[in-house]
Amino acid sequence: MTSVVDAVGDDEGDDGGGRNPFDGDSIEVSEDQLRAVSRHVIVLGTVKERLNKWATGLTYDR
Repeated sequence: MTSVVDAVGDDEGDDGGGRNPFDGDSIEVSEDQLRAVSRHVIVLGTVKERLNKWATGLTYDR
């Protein structure tokens, strides 16, 4: 397992900042693709919210 100190390291130069995680290649995903793969997260969030409302009503409403 790597700790944060090991990942950043001391030998990256005198600037003390280490390596920049935004340098180099990056993966870019369009908004449409992101929505398509995250649709299940929205559905599960809605189900969780409805279950929470139901459980709260069952527990505290008299």
